[in-house]
Amino acid sequence: MSKQADLPVLGQDEACCAPMVREPLGEGDAAELSRMFKALSDPIRLRLLSLIASHEGGEACVCDLVGPFDVSQPTISHHLKVLREAGLVGSERRGTWVYYWVLPGALAKLSALLQTPAPPLKASA
Repeated sequence: MSKQADLPVLGQDEACCAPMVREPLGEGDAAELSRMFKALSDPIRLRLLSLIASHEGGEACVCDLVGPFDVSQPTISHHLKVLREAGLVGSERRGTWVYYWVLPGALAKLSALLQTPAPPLKASA
């Protein structure tokens, strides 16, 4: 017996449309998403998230994240803390270094909110 019947089929449920298109955001969802967007509004944090996400193996040591920026290591650590507190990255200390990875669920929430269907075409007069 196949277990494939238990798997969801993408594109066939209401997850295809952004939440704001289906209904207004609730207070809790809006607060959580705004923390994420606020964290990403800084160019250094946006680049850090991109560097972590694109790093080989899907995780990056803080030692790999300092070089591309013209700021100090404590500043990078501050920005990583903001990303972590916003729920965008996870981290783990291994010896003297901390490793970071992007949390897929957070990206899925942001993506779902931003994906909106194309507006209907208006007929020209």
